[in-house]
Amino acid sequence: MSNKGKKGILLVQLGTPDSPTTPDVKKYLTEFLMDPRVIDIPYFQRTLLVKGIIARTRAPKSAKVYETIWDKETGSPLMHYSILQRDLLQEALGEEYHVELAMRYQNPSIEAALKNMEGLFLESIRVIPLFPQYASATSGSVIDRVMELIRKWNYLPEISFVSNFCTDDLMAETYADHARRHDLESFDHFVFSYHGLPVRQLGKVDPTGQLKCPEAGCDSCKTTVNSYCYLSQCYATTRTIAGKLGLKKEQYSLCFQSRLGKEPWIQPYTSDLLHDLAAKGYKKLLIFSPAFVADCIETIDEIGVEYANEFKHLGGEEVCLVESLNDDPKWIESLKQLALNAKN
Repeated sequence: MSNKGKKGILLVQLGTPDSPTTPDVKKYLTEFLMDPRVIDIPYFQRTLLVKGIIARTRAPKSAKVYETIWDKETGSPLMHYSILQRDLLQEALGEEYHVELAMRYQNPSIEAALKNMEGLFLESIRVIPLFPQYASATSGSVIDRVMELIRKWNYLPEISFVSNFCTDDLMAETYADHARRHDLESFDHFVFSYHGLPVRQLGKVDPTGQLKCPEAGCDSCKTTVNSYCYLSQCYATTRTIAGKLGLKKEQYSLCFQSRLGKEPWIQPYTSDLLHDLAAKGYKKLLIFSPAFVADCIETIDEIGVEYANEFKHLGGEEVCLVESLNDDPKWIESLKQLALNAKN
């Protein structure tokens, strides 16, 4: 039976190891960090760094962390919620659409997902990288890989991509709803922690090579939404969520986590901000992580455990993590609007 006339939706997440074992974690880290859009240095140097040092030394430590968040029944939280998002979106869109899920690194691969879609003779495919803010290392890498694979098809359906959804109203409202599950009045300060990037990657969006970005961003990127500036989109997401909650500027701060290596990454670093807030006498923090649409190792462990313990060691009392979008119906509606290329 031909499915011609159906429309395809491809959801793409970053990825997760197949299991919380050292070999599988090493395999995942190697594929992830060998992507030239992630570590943008020459291939030979990248190979020595990733295969010779990072993957080999980090895999055993990361495997132990993955073990702590790995559910016996549902496995990886990121995979669990991504599958739910796929299935719920399929239900919301109905039979006219075919929804696939892929991981940029590991399984299910983009190649396997597109192979499934190729045989359906879809009239169109809309690709949604599940990253609210655009970065070359995330959404850019997904789009690059999809284009690399799909150009080999003998027929080409209409292809479209969602570059970013950093100020999406329903997405922001979902984060705000999840924050309201906490007693907002009990917190001294609100923190918006995003995944970091090397500073040099901010300037690489300028093909002339003349853009030089300061480590904490320019004044413009903090107020204006730039379609290709990751930092400006992080500020835009923060403003949107804070606006939903009626937060004043002095009530919240923005920072960046998950730094790798010694070169300058976007600042302020989350760890440095925690030190500053503790020094000011703040005791209770509510932390958002709006670079992720599903809870994962960066939210559950890095914020919920690592940063929480660090803040307590500095004299703070409590760090609470705002639950990610996960399988919230309002987020599924947001995904539906993105799939339909509609404004909400």
